[in-house]
Amino acid sequence: MTNQFRTWLLGLGLGLSFSAGKAVAENKAAQALPSEQWVQFRYDVEIPPLKKEDLPLQIYVPLAPSTEQQSVLSRDIKTSDTKMLESARIERESIYGNEYWALTLNEPRAQATQVSFTYKILRRKKDLSGWAASSKEEYAPKEREGMELYLKADKRVPIEGELVQKLRGEIPRSATTPVLKAKAIFDYVVDNMEYKKVGSGWGNGDTVWACTEKYGNCTDFHALYTSMSRAEGIPTKFDIGFPIPEDKPQGEIKGYHCWIEAYLPKLAWLPVDASEAKKHPGRRELLFGTQPADRIVFSTGRDLLLRDMPGTPINFFIYPHVLHGDKKLDKFVKTKFTYQILKPEDLKASL
Repeated sequence: MTNQFRTWLLGLGLGLSFSAGKAVAENKAAQALPSEQWVQFRYDVEIPPLKKEDLPLQIYVPLAPSTEQQSVLSRDIKTSDTKMLESARIERESIYGNEYWALTLNEPRAQATQVSFTYKILRRKKDLSGWAASSKEEYAPKEREGMELYLKADKRVPIEGELVQKLRGEIPRSATTPVLKAKAIFDYVVDNMEYKKVGSGWGNGDTVWACTEKYGNCTDFHALYTSMSRAEGIPTKFDIGFPIPEDKPQGEIKGYHCWIEAYLPKLAWLPVDASEAKKHPGRRELLFGTQPADRIVFSTGRDLLLRDMPGTPINFFIYPHVLHGDKKLDKFVKTKFTYQILKPEDLKASL
């Protein structure tokens, strides 16, 4: 055996050992994540100076809701123009019930206007890691009543056609119940998709893109999962919000994160995060059935129609939606998202 070959073997062994050790360490770290997290989250919007030709301008900003896993303890909305705040309104879209802040501007403005939404939120971990105990269960006769919304196709998420039939053929025949199918779909998505943001086309939550290019961000991973899941008759819900980093007590968040939940027999809504499972192999099994308290949800669903909103539905709602007539101008405003992890005693003192 040559020294070069011996060195190569040693390096390979160390590499495999390092990868396995990293996965084990990552899994231990994930299991140790807190069951609750108190967060101060700030969502800043800057509206630039407005000329007559920019008007009228409609701005819609999603508002974080209280849910089973998330309690909005306080919400403070401030602006550099108090008259603007008085004319704004809080509304709710009719399909999923998402709440949002809406503003119509009709007058020119010489200076930029700042609007800030500051929240104090208690986020809870959801743990249905014992899903395997229900692996033989089928839906009870009335268990999926009222679930039509979570079984239908979205514009970019088909549930019928040649492509979907091909995808359904990827589910192992041994996966005969909803729970086993949900896990098999999770494994297929994680195994066949690559998490990366290269070129253009990714980030729209498009099943056809995901199948063709086999890469994308969380929206693309979960569009593929949703198509396969709903095609099998499993209600699937899309949530979008922001990740809260676990390694820093405060800082800026550069972008959104999305995840899904599948409604399964005897389990209700089971959390699924295929894109994070791909990014963190050591957490793969954890992220089917368990959702850490490391995120804040802002809206649910796809193809949203806001009240009095002209034009086509919103693909998903996390950044401000801005319209001039029926022309979409979402990049017209600037945004910034920051967070601070709070201690329970500090949070109680501030409320």
